[in-house]
Amino acid sequence: MAELATKGEKQYSLSGDLHTTDPSEPAAKPAPPIFDPELQRIAELSAKLENPLSGFSSHELVQQAEEFCQANGLNDQLENFKRGAILAANPQDLDRIPGITEEERQFIDWEGSRRWKQPMMMYFIAILSSMAAIVQGMDEAVVNGAQIFYYDRFGIPTDGTKKTAIIQGLVNSAPYLCCAVFACWITDPANRLLGRRGVIFWSCFIAGAASIWEAFTYSWPQLFVSRLALGLGIGPKSATAPIYTAECAPAPIRGALVMQWQMWTAFGIALGDVVSVIFVDVEPNVAWRLMLGSTVVAPVIVCCMIYYAPESPRWYMSKGRVADAYHSMRRLRFCDLQASRDLFYIAKLLELENESLQGRNLLTDMWRVPRVRRAAQASGLVMFMQQFCGVNVIAYYSSQVFIEAGFDRKAALLTTMGTGLVNWIFAIPALYTIDTFGRRNLLLTTFPAMAACLLATGMAFFIPFDGPGDNRRVGVVAASIYLYMAFYSPGEGPVPFTYSAEAFPLYIRDFGMSYATAVCWFFNFVLAITFPLMLTAFKPQGAFGWYAGWCIIGWVAVFFTLPETKALTLEELDYGPSSFFLFPRSIPPSTNKTNPTDFVFFLVGVICLCVCLNGGWII
Repeated sequence: MAELATKGEKQYSLSGDLHTTDPSEPAAKPAPPIFDPELQRIAELSAKLENPLSGFSSHELVQQAEEFCQANGLNDQLENFKRGAILAANPQDLDRIPGITEEERQFIDWEGSRRWKQPMMMYFIAILSSMAAIVQGMDEAVVNGAQIFYYDRFGIPTDGTKKTAIIQGLVNSAPYLCCAVFACWITDPANRLLGRRGVIFWSCFIAGAASIWEAFTYSWPQLFVSRLALGLGIGPKSATAPIYTAECAPAPIRGALVMQWQMWTAFGIALGDVVSVIFVDVEPNVAWRLMLGSTVVAPVIVCCMIYYAPESPRWYMSKGRVADAYHSMRRLRFCDLQASRDLFYIAKLLELENESLQGRNLLTDMWRVPRVRRAAQASGLVMFMQQFCGVNVIAYYSSQVFIEAGFDRKAALLTTMGTGLVNWIFAIPALYTIDTFGRRNLLLTTFPAMAACLLATGMAFFIPFDGPGDNRRVGVVAASIYLYMAFYSPGEGPVPFTYSAEAFPLYIRDFGMSYATAVCWFFNFVLAITFPLMLTAFKPQGAFGWYAGWCIIGWVAVFFTLPETKALTLEELDYGPSSFFLFPRSIPPSTNKTNPTDFVFFLVGVICLCVCLNGGWII
């Protein structure tokens, strides 16, 4: 979540939890006047959302707490809510809280000094979210190993014809087609109807059922339909699980917990590759069925875990079930004072959110309101490039690529397992670098390296292959792909979802994330269905060279148009310019200056562009 504009104070983030800012940072300069009435209204509303309790006296806060408890049947917690309201408005001044105990002081102090000391239920939520991400990764990965077996079972020739390539692409891309055109767009209404827990449960249930269905298919059209159904389990889960985690977690650890979605998805991909290796020596007609069917285990675990997890307090509040929201929040915090404080703050935020939504059309706001249009442009760019940087060519087709390079089936699957492990291991540093080095800098650093690795992979296919025992070509291909995954994991891996989650104003965030994930899954579908055709037409040299070129295009687009959002408040985002940016280190005009590192990035990008252009000419 974005920081607060008031520096040097503890304040509350937009999700309703305590957030500590760095007193050493200089205060943000006042934003210039805004002459667009619509943008002005959104900016004023965002300022209110930054701290809806500012400006109220202690007496007024106590009165509001009394009215809140009486209206929602929480009179037994009245004293806690009175103290919680004062604490929410004055989080640094604990001496103003009447009757605060030493134990309560300790719990509140831990929010800043020992942020990873949390109630056991919070750790349970973290494990649950990680398991949901593992489901996601395994669903994406096991088809990579299974496809080299079910081609023979279904009589799909591997002769490189156009018809064969279309069938291969259709089967592999089916879940992402479903996500893009249907599943992502039902996420918002499904969340409103079923709640966060309900959506996670049913999406995992569908994913598990689709896994069993896949394992018992007897023709490629049946497999295609079963994988379409799998998309109903992938889309809503990918959008809901991170939101559920964010709404349950306290602010000091929220970013790290949400970031773990990408890390554990990478672990799920690696686990799917391990499963493929485990079953590689089984009878071929059984091996691919076991690979696809094995993904039923993780969804069953998540479905069992979600039964014991509390619903999101914020979702309960949006439904007017305040007493349920309090009991849920109490399971996620150490003491009644913390739970009362956070729930009261969420209630005030929801009042402002409801005010902001009156008379609005979210769909037209996506292009009519400059602030929202900027967010849609930026999130669409990073989501598009997450696919067209070529990573899912490796995730879905690396076993086929390695066989083309000269590996046998078992060696291809073992090498594929290595790509999954590299992807997971190198995702871990992003937990620290994304908030220190910055989102934009990570992309600018990794895109040129990814382009060089893809170009090296393609050019390696010019190395003559003299049959089994000749490891020259396969060694270069494997090393280049491993290096590529090492650069992808801390950059284009975690940045798109993190960037998209913070780019949109609060009132349109759910809809904006649905749009962003739909862009991601649509181009995932495009990549998955076209790569077999590209491999046939361009050969490996041209296919990998194509995506190397897109990495350079992505670098140029990020360098010239993508603003940095690290350490910016939503108010600062609202005051930014309405169009794309030139050398945009950050959005506010007062800080929109060229960073010295931009010159270094520019030189590196030009060098890599020249290398790729020369490599493309050779290919």
